[in-house]
Amino acid sequence: MGSRFVIDSTSSTPPFEQLRMQVIEGARSGALVPGDKLPTVRRLAEELGLAATTVARAYRELEQDEVIETRGRNGSFIAASGDAGRQQAQLAAVAYADRVKSLGLAPDEALTIVTAALGIRR
Repeated sequence: MGSRFVIDSTSSTPPFEQLRMQVIEGARSGALVPGDKLPTVRRLAEELGLAATTVARAYRELEQDEVIETRGRNGSFIAASGDAGRQQAQLAAVAYADRVKSLGLAPDEALTIVTAALGIRR
């Protein structure tokens, strides 16, 4: 599978900034959710035809902005965002989504279950 990131070599925006903005936009739009693992610096650099230092710079800046978190040798992941309560809710939602997927439930059914659990009527 190829990278979900694309670098425009004709753009006046530096490659590290293009990558940084794509990760931020992915996290904002929900295309990247808390806990999603990012490719290693070396692998992403190879996929995008960039120097590893370019990808490392983007990751470093994303980590400083708390968009991603690096867990040592385990890699870099999209971080939960917002206040502590919101972060915990995001992580719980990701765990729930992973669990219902492993149980083979359809997304609509999973939403019905969580909506009922929250006491919300449609």
